Amino acid sequence: MADHAEFIRSLYAAFGRGDVATILDNLDPAIEWTSNVDPAKMPWGGKRTGRNGALSFFQALGESLDFEVFEPGEFFVATDAVTVLGRTRARNKHGGHGVFDCAWVHLFTIGDGKVTRFMESYDTAAMQAAMAI
Repeated sequence: MADHAEFIRSLYAAFGRGDVATILDNLDPAIEWTSNVDPAKMPWGGKRTGRNGALSFFQALGESLDFEVFEPGEFFVATDAVTVLGRTRARNKHGGHGVFDCAWVHLFTIGDGKVTRFMESYDTAAMQAAMAI
């Protein structure tokens, strides 16, 4: 189980390097990828499936946000799941002054050495205010 935490830490490290290919390589081909944010207000929100769905999530993030801080914090490991509490501070690329700084929760389910499900939950009020600017 400790290996699951290290596995997820390696994916966060890949994200920090902008290495989306490594992340995609470690996803189950049929992954369920869900963000609680409203896709009508934030293009990376909603539910996606498969590696192409996850790729579209990362593309939407890159087109929309400049990350100033992305901090995974506490890791909680269960048999086949890792829950991570963290914080993001990001700027809306299209609004100049639209910045949000909020906590998040990520839940990863792991099977056969791949992430089979990813769910994230953000403080959507803070994000929507920044994205509306």
